[in-house]
Amino acid sequence: MLRKRFVVAAASATVGLVVLSACSGGTETAAPAVAPAAAVAGAGGNAPAAKGETKVAVAEAGDLGQVLVDKDGFTLYRFDKDSAKPPKSNCDGDCAKIWPPMLAEGEVQIEGVDQALVGEVTRADGRKQVTVGGWALYRYAKDAKAGEAKGQGVGSTWYAANAKGGKAGQAAKEAPAEEKDGATKLIASNVDGIGPAIVDKEGFTLYMFTKDKKNKQPTCNGDCAKAWPPVLAEGDVQLEGIDQKLLGTVKRADGTTQVTVGGWAVYRYAKDANAGEANGHGVGGTWFVIEPAGCKSTAPVKNKAAQSGNAAPKKEEGAPAQEYGY
Repeated sequence: MLRKRFVVAAASATVGLVVLSACSGGTETAAPAVAPAAAVAGAGGNAPAAKGETKVAVAEAGDLGQVLVDKDGFTLYRFDKDSAKPPKSNCDGDCAKIWPPMLAEGEVQIEGVDQALVGEVTRADGRKQVTVGGWALYRYAKDAKAGEAKGQGVGSTWYAANAKGGKAGQAAKEAPAEEKDGATKLIASNVDGIGPAIVDKEGFTLYMFTKDKKNKQPTCNGDCAKAWPPVLAEGDVQLEGIDQKLLGTVKRADGTTQVTVGGWAVYRYAKDANAGEANGHGVGGTWFVIEPAGCKSTAPVKNKAAQSGNAAPKKEEGAPAQEYGY
């Protein structure tokens, strides 16, 4: 539960405010007045937060429509490699220099945002970061002035946040896969130490198994599939940054349908505990990160023991650990 006190700021009557409407549950309700992003800061716009306080407001940002902004009118972003359930920030170190986290300092004022959606998450360094809809919020170091949104779409993982914590712009209008129950989504991304890679909607790295055959029934079943969960085709499979022509499906031995990219069945790795990890790359000399083009990643394998299969933990009797690399 959020321990900081939230203050709901009243929007001032300013020339140029746009009154929008939205439907929720079939009932049309009036949305809060929204000012252009550049007008949020300063005397000409809505009342800014006091020094040392944090403010989250809603503003208009050109083609992106409504976005979240801070007290200075700078666009706020969300990171696909974070998670909202539970809230978790995975941008630290050098990442946080480029994408400074929006910290919960003093009284957190909100304007045009549902108070129930605003919270906070504890970062790795112990500081508290503001969340909306469970998603941690950031600024972008290359946004030089209020109203800019240069971070939109960077790395196919960074997007301006809307009033509900979702992705602003066209992605929000098209109802992205992560907002559809059970839908599968594959995203072209870059994984540290690997390079180009496919990740799922939660940011987890995806893999291919070289003992499979392209467009043939996958060979990883039973205990193997516990270590390497297949990515199943659930709902409409959504792609981001991946050629639609590469997408396919294949029937598994248990009757379920698994997603393929470039003909290769796609898997996750049970030992990847966090988004952005790639502990499965090179395991057993048969498991490799799959690239957005549907190819095996040729990134160097860091764990040579895992590549040879010597690092495999004890297996259940009868489970072919050496063959499957788990």
